[in-house]
Amino acid sequence: MAGIWTDLMTLGVPAAEKVARTVIVYGFLIAGLRLFGKRELGQLNPLDFIVLLLVSNTVQNAIIGNDNSLAGGLLGAAVLFIINDLLVRYSYAHPRFRRAVEGRPDVLVHEGRILRHALERNFITKEELLAAARKQGVQHLSDVESVRLEVSGALSFVVREPSAADTFRTEVLRRLEAIERRLPPAAA
Repeated sequence: MAGIWTDLMTLGVPAAEKVARTVIVYGFLIAGLRLFGKRELGQLNPLDFIVLLLVSNTVQNAIIGNDNSLAGGLLGAAVLFIINDLLVRYSYAHPRFRRAVEGRPDVLVHEGRILRHALERNFITKEELLAAARKQGVQHLSDVESVRLEVSGALSFVVREPSAADTFRTEVLRRLEAIERRLPPAAA
C-alpha cells in the first residue's frame, strides 16, 4: 500500500519544471486565441470545435511532461488556477493590459447594414450571422441597429427602436382594428 502512495505522490519531473511548463503553455494559448480571433471562443463551427479539442490534448503532454503522478497533475492544475486568477485580477486593474489580451469588440452590422470587411476579418459567414440573429429573435437585420462580436466571442444584437412614424402607424392600425371589431358585419 505504501508503494501506491509513493507512486501517486512522487513527481516525475521537478516541481519547478512542472510550473514552468504550465505557465509557458498557458501563455502560448492566450497568445494563440488572441491571434486567431474571438470566433474560437463563442461561435464554434465543427472545425473550430475539433481544433480546440485537439489543442487541449496536444498541450496536455507539454504540461505534464514525463509525469503521470497524481501530485504532478494536481500541481499543474493548481498552477493553472493560480496564474489564471492572477491574470484576471491584473487585467481588471489594468485596462490596457486587458485590451491587449482580449482585444476589442468588432462591429459586424451598423444601422442594419452588414459590414462585410468585419465579417471577413473574423471569418464569420452571412449565414452564421443570420442564424445567430434568429436565435436572438431577430428576423431581419434591417431591424437591427448594430451587431457586435464581443471579446468573449458572443454576438450582441441591438434592435432598432421604432421611429415616431412607425409608432404612430402601429397605433393607428391598432385603433382601426378596434373600430372594425365594433362595427356590425357587412351584409353579403
